[in-house]
Amino acid sequence: MKSILSSVFLSFLTLSVSAQSEINFHKDWNEAMAEAAKTNKLIFMDAYTTWCGPCKMMSKNVFTEGKVAAFFNENFVNAKIDMEKGEGPSLARKYRVMAYPTLLFVDSDGNEVHRAVGYLNPDQFLELGQVAQDPSKQMLFLKKKYEGGDRSEKVLLNYSNALFDAYSGGHEQVALEYMNLQKDWGTEDNLKYIFKMMEGIDSPLFGYFKENKEKFENLFGKDQVERRMESLVYDSIYAMGEVPTPEQVQSVFVKAYPEKAAMLTAKYKIRYALEMDNMDQYADATIDYFKKFPSKQADEYNEAAWNFYEMVDDKKMLKKGVKLAKTSVKLEDGYYNNDTLAALYYKLGKKKKAIKAAEHAIALAKAEGIDAGETEELLKSIQSM
Repeated sequence: MKSILSSVFLSFLTLSVSAQSEINFHKDWNEAMAEAAKTNKLIFMDAYTTWCGPCKMMSKNVFTEGKVAAFFNENFVNAKIDMEKGEGPSLARKYRVMAYPTLLFVDSDGNEVHRAVGYLNPDQFLELGQVAQDPSKQMLFLKKKYEGGDRSEKVLLNYSNALFDAYSGGHEQVALEYMNLQKDWGTEDNLKYIFKMMEGIDSPLFGYFKENKEKFENLFGKDQVERRMESLVYDSIYAMGEVPTPEQVQSVFVKAYPEKAAMLTAKYKIRYALEMDNMDQYADATIDYFKKFPSKQADEYNEAAWNFYEMVDDKKMLKKGVKLAKTSVKLEDGYYNNDTLAALYYKLGKKKKAIKAAEHAIALAKAEGIDAGETEELLKSIQSM
């Protein structure tokens, strides 16, 4: 009898645990609102789309985590709404959902009290739920406090973090207000905060980051600091429009990389010409770049020379493309750059030189175990000139 009772108890326990193995979601918004009013709980809404990869990852790896499911099932009414079907589009407009997943917390009257955007791991998601339950950290509460003139450290810190998590903009200005209350910007907590909150290269936060780069490298490592710098530069350029002019981009490079600004601007002029589909400008910009900033990388010259072959028709400029290919070969005598040289000679009508370069490329390919089929076809075309 004792054994039977033990088995029954264990079965019951197993069922209880499995019942908490995933978040119980409503698929109907009105049902979720009604239950929230009845239970006096906040609604957690997973605002997702069927094509969103991070949404699928959260459904598979986070919403099924036992401790996550137990916490959210106990403390929230949960709703999972496709933003592109049924009532989803109207909810997306109402709550300004523009990225996925958007993780919303709403009261029973439909007021948004907190949000975050993007994939969160189980621990991060649990922390988000705990923050959403804390009135002193809810975005709605913090917004009212801030707009009411409260500039205490606690409000500024919590509000800037809430804005950052929500991807709603404005976090950097609030973060700067918080930092201006700090006597020492160089503490570990403040360095981490600055590193997180920087949004553009015109902010005093970026100025401090740039002037104290070594401190950040000691804390985060050189690679991570460099990636953060590149991200800020990219965001600043992207904010200028679809295809900023070289003059616009140069202003960013001067602020971020003053010692490399001229070189980066010269390189950008090449890309800009391609974007504008101006092959004459592209050829001039490429020649100007290598004249001012010669490289030791054979591949860099070869890539530029191949672009000349594919996109430039002017014979005068094609000859300059040949010089680029010859420089590449001089740096490293390989199959690919000799193939490029052969193609350029072919386009210029230089039959003997084209044959010589193509045959050399094929011989190198055989020695290196590379398939030279395309060059062999090129050689046939050259011989039939």
